[in-house]
Amino acid sequence: MAEDDQPRTRTGIGAAGFVFVGLVSSWCGPAMAEKIPNNVAVFSALDKVTARISRIEVPLNETYRFGSLKVTPRVCFTRPPKERPKTTSFVEVDEVNLDGSEKRLFTGWMFAQSPGLNAVEHPVFDVWLIDCENKGKRTAETNSGARTPTENARPAAPSDNPPRRRRRVRR
Repeated sequence: MAEDDQPRTRTGIGAAGFVFVGLVSSWCGPAMAEKIPNNVAVFSALDKVTARISRIEVPLNETYRFGSLKVTPRVCFTRPPKERPKTTSFVEVDEVNLDGSEKRLFTGWMFAQSPGLNAVEHPVFDVWLIDCENKGKRTAETNSGARTPTENARPAAPSDNPPRRRRRVRR
């Protein structure tokens, strides 16, 4: 058999194929997860001296005071429930020194799914993002100035009846 007698096979997709692929990709577009903006960032904060963990809810662009730290979230995004979870927030954390001066400890993105990646680690306090939420709009009178954890999370009032102690039963 001569070289010309060989059956020819087409390689490539040709011009019509390029047009088809171009049209399909323009209709579909890249698969990108939708970001849902929220108006409240939710943090956990650890006081290493008392071993107390507090849940902190901070509206965006407001400052929350936790010990000597001032936490200010700027944006907070989540994904729709059907997407893989990804909660992110851009946060600024300052430390208030004894003389009243402030020192920036952290500026950047925090990720709720990777709390150890960009958490604020301080000798006395740790702060990390746990969630973002949408809360109702608040008025300026109810949220003026920086708040402290005791304003949001008050301990339960002591009851008149102290808790009963269990007796040990000897056998």
